[in-house]
Amino acid sequence: MLESSAPVGGAQAISRAMQVLRGVSRTRRDGAGLLALTRDTGMSKPTVHRILAALAAEGMVEQDPASRRYFLGPECHVLGHVASERFGINRLAAPVVARLAHECGDSAFFSLRRDVFAVCVLREDGDYPLKTHVLLPGDRHPLGIGAGSLAILAALPDDEVESSLQANAALIARRYPHYSVPLIRTLVDEVREQGYSVNRGLVVPGSWGIGVPLRDEQGHVLGALSIAAVESRMDEERQFQLAKLLSREAKRLLTQASSGGTGARPRPPSPKPKS
Repeated sequence: MLESSAPVGGAQAISRAMQVLRGVSRTRRDGAGLLALTRDTGMSKPTVHRILAALAAEGMVEQDPASRRYFLGPECHVLGHVASERFGINRLAAPVVARLAHECGDSAFFSLRRDVFAVCVLREDGDYPLKTHVLLPGDRHPLGIGAGSLAILAALPDDEVESSLQANAALIARRYPHYSVPLIRTLVDEVREQGYSVNRGLVVPGSWGIGVPLRDEQGHVLGALSIAAVESRMDEERQFQLAKLLSREAKRLLTQASSGGTGARPRPPSPKPKS
């Protein structure tokens, strides 16, 4: 049932505005319609419309006059650029992701943990002609959904795994038909046993992925590196090869991050692993 359209203030108003803003961001170039945002957020139509008007006044969203659909506004770009300068690991990850894509030929990703979600920050495509477009920069999934996100979840303590799954249970049931909370628990055990995550086409059939977590010096889980490819390029031997490649680059990235980005200059790309 939709909530009341009565105005709210303080932290709740900010939380609702962020829900709407994230809803707009998920639609990317297609833009978001008012009815879709109402459905996705569970808010009433007047509430969503009022929030969109406030966001538009601040430049956070724009409405296309022809389609009436909403898109992220220029202020989001400005804030994102400023924020990216604060997170050194983001800058350091760019050449790592590019090197991964070059060496494996497929798509490589860098994702960050945001509470009970994983957010894709960087993507780089290799030269293999068949691409998987299941994950794009800015995409946000519950922890456990997809290779990188699953790697992050499995690296957390058991109590955080459970609290994350419970927080996202309704969302997982609603948006991810091939997943369930019991299945994700089983996948977490698998990741911990083998040392890397495998997504066997559970987000989009035919699109597989491999992921490893990124931890800081204190052991806190920061995010993940992952690689996605079509199923035909993900036999067990290649899964193991890609996991080794990801682990190598994760170690290099964290070494540079711990030294303030002053580590050794990245070496030229190595020959690609056997396809």
